[in-house]
Parts: sequence; C-alpha cells; structure tokens
Amino acid sequence: MEGRERILIVDDEWNMRNLLKVHLFAHFETAEAADGPEALALLAQQRFSLVILDIMMPGMDGWEVCAKIRETSQVPILMLTARGDVKDKVEGLSAGADDYLVKPFNAEELVARVKALIRRSQLTPPTDAEDVIQIADLKIDRQARLVYAGTSVLDLTPKEFDLIELLATHPKIIFTREMLMDRVWGIHEVREMRTADTHVKNVREKFRKHGLSFNPIRTVWGKGYTFQRPDAAQ
Repeated sequence: MEGRERILIVDDEWNMRNLLKVHLFAHFETAEAADGPEALALLAQQRFSLVILDIMMPGMDGWEVCAKIRETSQVPILMLTARGDVKDKVEGLSAGADDYLVKPFNAEELVARVKALIRRSQLTPPTDAEDVIQIADLKIDRQARLVYAGTSVLDLTPKEFDLIELLATHPKIIFTREMLMDRVWGIHEVREMRTADTHVKNVREKFRKHGLSFNPIRTVWGKGYTFQRPDAAQ
C-alpha cells in the first residue's frame, strides 16, 4: 500500500503487537520490534512517521528507548502502557514522548491519536520563518505575540494569535478544521470543530474593525482555511 504513513510498533508481547497491527492496518503501514535494541536498529535504517512504544519491556524499557530516540530523531512517539499513574506519564513526557495512551484502549481513540500526532508533526514551523512577518499593513510580531493592522494593535486572545500565526507561517497549506484543532487547541482538547470556525470569524471581524486593507484568512469551500495575501484577495 504505497504512499501510506509508516508506524513502528514496539512491544515485547506478540499479542499486543498483533492487536495494534489489526487496528492500524486500514490506515497505515506497520513494522514491529520486540524490544528496544531492535526498534533503534529499525529507526536507524528506515523512516517512520510515528513510533508506538510500550513502557514495560524487559531489558531496555520504554523510557530508555524514548530517550535514545530523542538523541537523533524528533519522530512522534506515542507511549503505550498498562500503568496510568501521573508519575509514569510525567516521566514518559519528560523523556521526549508526545502522547500517552493507557491499556486497555479504544481502537478508534488509538487511530485518532496516531493521526493527530502525525498531522502535528507535519506542521512544524519552518526554520526560516521571520520573527516579524510584514505583509502590506499586516504585521505579526511572533516574539512579542502581537498583531498589527497598520499602527493599531489587535486585541487578540492567545488562541486567536496562534491561529493567525499558524496560517501566516504556512501560507501554502490549506488547514482543515481537524488540523487547526490539533495544532492550535491540542490533541487532548474537546473536539468541537465549530470552535475553529468561531475563532476565524472573530479574527476576521477584528481585522475589519481595525481597517486592515485585506482579508488574510481565505475560506476554501469544502476543505478549510488558508492564508491569503493582499494580491490574491478578491
């Protein structure tokens, strides 16, 4: 199944590896490793979009494997364990994990978490993004987290700033509501997709009230939203 994202499943129990493969089969390519050293060897040889990593493994446990991966790679890591203690979650996230799922888990939640983590990883801000973005009379000061329309500073909420900054730093991407929810609100927030629409409406209204010369957020019907430069505005 060419072109699909590839997931590395790392668990010492064959039954769990097989269960994960069954749940993920319809959406992703999968490979598996029975222990930490095997997983690290595969990661050195192949590219994966995400790693599902069990914590309680003999020899090199999941925390050690996670820390080792982070020495050379920023591949998304979903920790999987039967232990749900807060201390375990903190240790996993401190080692560099991106998310944490406790066994037994719901198959739909597993797939949703995996998809969200992959989407987030694909939206890393470009390294050449300017600290200050100036387009016509729109200015976004990313360090100060301020947005200007001409000389006026917009009174934006933190999420409204995150929204316009995300669109402006990825002008070639059409963001679906799911993508906006993942990146601006986070994968653990309540999945109310109308939240994205409401924030877009509010930001547009604030730009209009402050007299910005163009609408920087374009609706792509049936898909989502994208950044719009003044020469492309209708």
